[in-house]
Amino acid sequence: MKVAIDATPLTVPTGGIARYTRELFSALQAGFPEDHYQLLEPGPGRWWSHGLPVTLHRNRFDVFHGADFAVPYVPVCASVMTLHDLSPWKREPWRAASSRVRRRTPWLLRLNLATIIITPTEAIRREAMEFFGLPAERVAAVPEAAPALFQPPPEESRRGDFLLAVGAGGRKNLAMARAVAGHLGRELRVVGEGGPVSDAELADLYQRAAALLYPSFYEGFGLPLLEAMQSGAPVIASRDPALMEVSGGAALHVDAGDTRAWIEAVASVLRDPEPWRRRGLARAASFSWERTARLTRDLYLEAVCRHAR
Repeated sequence: MKVAIDATPLTVPTGGIARYTRELFSALQAGFPEDHYQLLEPGPGRWWSHGLPVTLHRNRFDVFHGADFAVPYVPVCASVMTLHDLSPWKREPWRAASSRVRRRTPWLLRLNLATIIITPTEAIRREAMEFFGLPAERVAAVPEAAPALFQPPPEESRRGDFLLAVGAGGRKNLAMARAVAGHLGRELRVVGEGGPVSDAELADLYQRAAALLYPSFYEGFGLPLLEAMQSGAPVIASRDPALMEVSGGAALHVDAGDTRAWIEAVASVLRDPEPWRRRGLARAASFSWERTARLTRDLYLEAVCRHAR
């Protein structure tokens, strides 16, 4: 099978969609050497309507995977689209997405140009089916995973006293994290608002943090939550449906806007972090990029069959 994967997300080196694209591509290559996987960088001019369909047809690709809300405008082969969440269509002050995404993706879905749609959680699958009117058989939830470099610290290492928050923008509700840390007299380190942080630096912060605070208003998956759990850091997160699905009870969940509940929850975890650390490690072990790649490849094969009908 010959698969082209949209490399557009990699033009922005940081962020969840870029990580998803890199990790999925690497896992597919490692797990299925009998296939051919290629990252396609966008070309000049009318790429989605002309350049991309021509490239796919000329090189006889079986599947195109749009990892960033888009597929070709001409269905020359099977197409799979990943809908990471529905934040572009939310009527919230924190909505942050290009107007092009907001206009283009619904149009592509209405014309059935995506053979199969992937979402990272069942919560987003249900939301996408309701919002876009998609039939259940065309939408599949495939969980993401944390990279293998996120590991718990050696037993002899001591965790720090600081709290950690990861993300940027209004949707992440960092004001809540700052309010809680200030009330408890704890330092809060925020990754995402300043300069770039390497994966190695982020892994070190997860290992040394007393806990991760993730009070986000809305998520499609919430990869930092899983990265922290895999690193042995206790997690306190909002009651967002996708976050609760990913944590599987291994994080302590609090309403995003309830400051008093957040203060009490974080204080409780800091008093006795070990049970949350153990639960997080056990839950994180059920996710892997190998599994994500296998499930995704199964959907590629299904998309090829559907496209041939």
